[in-house]
Order: sequence, then C-alpha cells, then structure tokens
Amino acid sequence: MFDKILIANRGEIAVRICRTCRRLGIATVAVYSEADARALHVREADEAVCLGPAPAAQSYLDGEKIVAAALAHGCRAIHPGYGFLSENAEFARRVQEAGLIFIGPDSAVIAALGDKIQAKQLAAQAGVPVVPGHDQALSDLKEVEAVAAAIGYPVILKPAAGGGGRGMRVVREPGELAAALSQARDETRKAFADDRIFLERFLQNPRHIEIQIIADHHDRVLALGERDCSIQRRHQKVIEEAPSPALSPEQRRRMGELASALAREAGYTNAGTVEFILADNDEFFFMEMNTRLQVEHPVTELITGLDLVELQLRVAAGEPLPLSQEEVRLEGWAIEARICAEEPARDFLPATGIITRYSGCQGHNIRLDSGIEAGSRVTVHYDSLLAKVISYGRDREEARRGLIQGLNRYHIEGVATNLDFANAILNHPVFQEGKFSTAFIAENFRDGRALQEPPRARLAAMVMAVTLIYHNRQNLMRQSLRPLAARIGATPRPAKGAAYRVKEGENAFAVELHGAFGEPEWEFVVDGERYQVVAPRFEFYRRRLRLSINGQVEYFRLQYHENFIQASFGGLTRLFEIYSPREWELARFMPVGGRHRDERQLLSPLPGMVVRVLAQPGEQVYRGQDLLVIESMKMESGVSSPRDGLIDTIHCQAGTAVNTGDPLLTFA
Repeated sequence: MFDKILIANRGEIAVRICRTCRRLGIATVAVYSEADARALHVREADEAVCLGPAPAAQSYLDGEKIVAAALAHGCRAIHPGYGFLSENAEFARRVQEAGLIFIGPDSAVIAALGDKIQAKQLAAQAGVPVVPGHDQALSDLKEVEAVAAAIGYPVILKPAAGGGGRGMRVVREPGELAAALSQARDETRKAFADDRIFLERFLQNPRHIEIQIIADHHDRVLALGERDCSIQRRHQKVIEEAPSPALSPEQRRRMGELASALAREAGYTNAGTVEFILADNDEFFFMEMNTRLQVEHPVTELITGLDLVELQLRVAAGEPLPLSQEEVRLEGWAIEARICAEEPARDFLPATGIITRYSGCQGHNIRLDSGIEAGSRVTVHYDSLLAKVISYGRDREEARRGLIQGLNRYHIEGVATNLDFANAILNHPVFQEGKFSTAFIAENFRDGRALQEPPRARLAAMVMAVTLIYHNRQNLMRQSLRPLAARIGATPRPAKGAAYRVKEGENAFAVELHGAFGEPEWEFVVDGERYQVVAPRFEFYRRRLRLSINGQVEYFRLQYHENFIQASFGGLTRLFEIYSPREWELARFMPVGGRHRDERQLLSPLPGMVVRVLAQPGEQVYRGQDLLVIESMKMESGVSSPRDGLIDTIHCQAGTAVNTGDPLLTFA
C-alpha cells in the first residue's frame, strides 16, 4: 500500500479521499489555487501545494505542476478524483512516465474509452447493444444534416471527448441543427480541447442507468450493482439512487455482465462506470463509460458496504480484489442529492458568493460529503457542486424519508443553492412512485417549483412553525421592554393563547394557538383543524426548528426578512406575513408597492465571463433571440432578449467579467 499520495482535485471529493487515506494511514498532499487557499480540503490534507491563480487552466488543469508537486513531496501516486484531469489520457501518461502511479486505468484505456466514438465500437465488439446513430466524427454541416435526416429526428449531438453533459445538444427539427452544432463545438472545445461531434438518435423519455465496476490487475472484474441517475437538468444529475426501482433482477444481472464484458474487452483496471439508456419498452443501450470515480459513488458504497476509494487505492497498488462476484451483496436502498450553487427559479443559473452561515445535516443513516463551511467562497472558476447528502434505508421509502429530513436540517446561507429544489423532487408523488424518466424535471417543474400544488397540510405545518416562533418572539420582546420596578403581588404572566392571520402568497390561514410562553406543548387550530405540537423550550430566534406535530417529528429552516418570515420545509420555501386580527382588517387598505426597474436595460442573469456578443448597436432584435453568451462554472449560457427592440448601447465585450445584475446592453 502507498505511504503518501497527492490528490489532484478540490472540494468535497478531495475531502472524501482524505478521509479514507487517513483511515488507512496514508499521508495526503492537497493542491489548491490562490482562490482556494482557505478551502476545507487544504486543511484536511497533511500537506498542501499552491498551483497558481484561480483559473483552472493555470492551476487544477496544469498537469506539469501537479506531477512536479507530487515528486517534490515524495508521493508515490496521484488520485485525480473526478472532473479536471481525471479522464485526461495525456495527464495519466505523464504521471506514469514520471515514475508515479495514476490511481485509475491505464492512459491508453482512458484514451480509448474517453473517445465516445471508439468506446461505442468497443462496446459493440463486446456484445453490448449501442444506440442507433453515426459512429464517426462529423464536421461539415451538410454531412450532419444528411446523417440526421437518415437517422430521423429528434437527434442528439454529443462530444467525442469528455462527459458530464457538456457539449450535448438535442435537436428536434432541421432548423435547429446549425446553431446547435456551433454551440456544441464551442462548448466541447473549451471543456475538453476537442471539438469532434457525433450523432445519435435521441430516445424520448428514457431512464439513465449505470453499472459500477471495479477491476484489478489479476483478471478479476466485479459489477457492484446499478445506480438510477434519471433525475437530471441540463443533462446533469440531481438525484441518484441504488438500486433502481425500474430494473428487474434479470435486467440487473444482464447489465452487470455486459458492463464487465466491456471492461475486459478494453483491458480496464480500477473503478469505472458503464452508463446505459433504458427505453420505455425495457430495451437498453450503451451510452458511455466513465473512466473514473463517479460523483454518485456513495450510494453504491452504502448498499454494498464497500469503500470504493479504498478499493481504488488497493488495486492501484497491485493488490487483488478482496472478494468475488458471488460475494457481492446488495442490501437496502440509498439515495443521494447533489447540492449545487445555482438558482433553480432562474433556469439553474450558477450562483456565487460567500457562505455566511452553515450547519451540516444530521440524522439516522445520513451521510454528508461536503467541501464547504461557513466562510467558504464560491467562485465562477469551478464546478457548482458544493456537497452531497446521502440517506440509507432498509427500503426505498425509508431512504427517501430519511433524505427529506436530512435536507430539512441542512442549512446554507449566503449563496443560492438547489437544496430545497432537490427536496421538492423527493416529495413529488411521481418520484415517490418511482415511475420517472430523464424528462421528470421538465415535465413536473417550472421555474424551480413543482407544477402540482403542495398539500394544504404541508403549508399548515409551515404556518405552525412560523407562528410559534413569531408568538414567542413577541412575548420575549414585551418582557424585555418592561421597566424594572418593585412589584407587589404575583408577577404578571403572558397570555396563554393568541389568534393570528397568516398569509403566504394567495393563501391565507386563520390560526389559534393555546399554550404558555416558553413551554413545550401547544395546541394549534389552523383553519378549523386541530394539531398537537411539541417544541423545544425557548426556541425564539433559532434558524432551524424541530417540531413534533401530532407525533410526527419535522424540521424547519427559518429566516427573518424585514416583516416576513421565510420557512423551508420538505422542498417548499415560502414567505409568510403574520397579522393580529386588527392588523388583518387594516392590511387590505394598505397600498401595494414595487420597485421600479429600467425596462430598457438587459441585466446579467448570472456571474461569469462574456465569451461572445451576438448582436451589434443599432440592430433590430426579437424576444427570445440570444444576444450574448456567458461562461460560468464551466458551462455556457445564452442570454436572450426579453423583448423586441432596437439595441442602443452594448456595455461589454468578449472577455468582460460580469456579476449578476450588471447591465449588459441598453435598448433604444
């Protein structure tokens, strides 16, 4: 086994690798950019090396600096994590040539399977069914149009290199092809320094199923079960689970056999993932093979009881795998939610900033893989993934309920995240039934909110939480404002009950509560329904609240916003106003205000760098037309015109750094 390794990554995966190394007695060396000098992964490692400025090209993607750091610090191996250089065959070759061990497959195997065209050919040779399409790189638009017409629309453009959904474009009709091809080439060139594109038939509403494999240098390949990764936005996963609710035991066995066959055909060693598309008629097809550890590997670890990072290290050190395929046991269920810095209500645009408040989630059978803490800075330079919350249960429902409660207790402030959006997915009836496809988010959510109205009972639970906090806070303020004076007789006690009207959007609730200030037991009457509530004593200012409602324990996250209280619970985030009966009568006479916004200006919807300006001053543009392209967190996003109009002034150019809300252009 190794005595010291370098971790060529950052964030939660670097922290997670450190954890296993520490348990095994392996010393670790972290690398970091100037922007990450105070990052959590730097402190978790035994030693750390600064690679250079914040841009990844000058730090985490600089293979020469990483290899030099490993040699200078006496490391025997390099673990690439995922992303960055993890699937870069040239980097793996450079590591091997320096006399170090790359903790992953051989560089030639990475090159073969990292090329999606060659990978499809290898899969076909191994007897794995592949998606109908054209397995050669396409460059000429006319050739692409001819192939698309032959395959039949819709089609999907895919990069020959790389993965993670970058560079992929779905084309539903011929008129969309030219623009989609240009965008796909630009994005894949920047992400992978390779703009080759190929074409496949786009399967409507499939499921995304992947098989985890691990192979050693002693001719043993193990299939460690499947993961269902169908819950996606922009071709990137949000929720993953193992096993899949869609597979039969026979399908699971067959997929595992085919994944192992492909690994043997390619001469694969170490951890890898074979990804399949499962059509609605139960046919499945090879999609790609990821030659690295996956983001969602914890769900496999929880149902197998194996530490995949430990197995990676042992295989790389030349040890045989410690078990056979017959000894692999899949027990229970695990579900993971990826927590990303993004705004679901704004089409998942990346978010940046400093995390001002942070409290990790807790709970029975809850695992948190996090790379952040209070004070962490989230920048435009790296991927938006902040953390992963994983729940284990004896069955799917227990794992689902556990993850809901875990997310209810997870608290991140200062940077917008998808935390509540992920929780809303878990609470959605379609997800609960397990009958979903990769179109689940598009079909069931708009602007980050479920199309289906939440049950009144869930809103009532939030109403009770905010009302209890408000009521006790008001009583505490009244007591603190009493002048100090000698009193004769009994001390006055606060009233034991109160009535309020609570408003949330178009919803209004009549609320009565009965109980003594500071005491744990309360009776609530919400719109005529009675509830028995038990709360911790003196919870007046807490941002997280634990309540037992009719015997069911629930967790709420609360924040004050001027005269409002924002509550988050079970995927719902709502803003509440609380009125006394007299205030409620007066409220309907108050004017409704609003901020004036200059409709002539187009403001940046996200932080990042302008990479292309697609319009000129004096040009007539139309609503929905892309006017600029902004790159943020390794993704390109088009900024479309909100109106028909004539452009007067453009305030930026390619290379301009912008923040959310900065003016991009002005209309005449």
